[in-house]
This record gives sequence, structure tokens and C-alpha cells, in this order.
Amino acid sequence: MAIERVREYFRTLGLEERIQEFEVSSATVELAARALHCEPSRIAKTLSFLVGDKAILIVAAGDTKIDNAKYKAKFATKAKMLGYDEVEMYIGHAVGGVCPFAIKEGVAVYLDESLKRFNTVFPACGSSNSAIELTIEELERCAKPASWVDVCKVKSE
Repeated sequence: MAIERVREYFRTLGLEERIQEFEVSSATVELAARALHCEPSRIAKTLSFLVGDKAILIVAAGDTKIDNAKYKAKFATKAKMLGYDEVEMYIGHAVGGVCPFAIKEGVAVYLDESLKRFNTVFPACGSSNSAIELTIEELERCAKPASWVDVCKVKSE
């Protein structure tokens, strides 16, 4: 199970005890915010894309969406999200629990600048009912990103 791989990963970092599991689903930004009693923007959602034949992950604030022009400028291709049925095969986590931890070899992780406005954020931990609170520095250390990117914009109300 993906959450067990993530739990083992965090065990090696001494952070396993900080993983939270819920009785309710945290599979979407809204559900996660409700489970954690925080604003949706602090949910660190992980979006999965194909760039050529390689999968990448972009971790962004919960109140953002991909800015297609910025994405194309950064990755030299149109944003193409993985299909529901492809996510687990490419990433190693199912939709609803996708996170940048304990992922398949060769998947590049990018952290979006939208996260930097928070002291802590809540990424998932490999299941649709889990999360961990991390500082931005801890997220950077744990996710091992290829780089920080600016490819999102705040959703208009």
C-alpha cells in the first residue's frame, strides 16, 4: 500500500509520527481542508503531468490552478495531466493520495512558488485519508524537488 511506503520513507527521516490519518476522506482539497480544519489554500495538492513520455509532479497551493502559458514556457509543452487510470502506474500512488514522497523512480517533482506564502502546508501521504504538516523547508527537504517553479495562478472566485 502506498501509505505504508510513505510511512517507511518518513520513518527514515524521523517524521513518521507526524502523519495524520482520518476517519473521513481527504482526497480533494476541500475534503482535506475540512478534515484538517484549515483553509483550502494550505493543502499542498500534487498534480501529475506527462512531459514527453516522463511523468512529473507539481506540488501547489490548494487555491491555485495551472497557468497554461507559464507551464508551456517552463516545460516547452502544453500541460497534459495524467489520466485517472494512468496516475498509479506512472507515480506509484492512486488519485486522492498522490504526494511527492515514496514515488516511482524517475518522476521529477517541482514545487510551485504558490506554497511559499505559508509557514506550513499539508501534502497527502499516499492514501485518500492522510496528510502531514510540513514547513516549507521540510517539504523541500522531503520532496527533493528538481526545482521551484512558477506555473500556477490563484483560482478566481
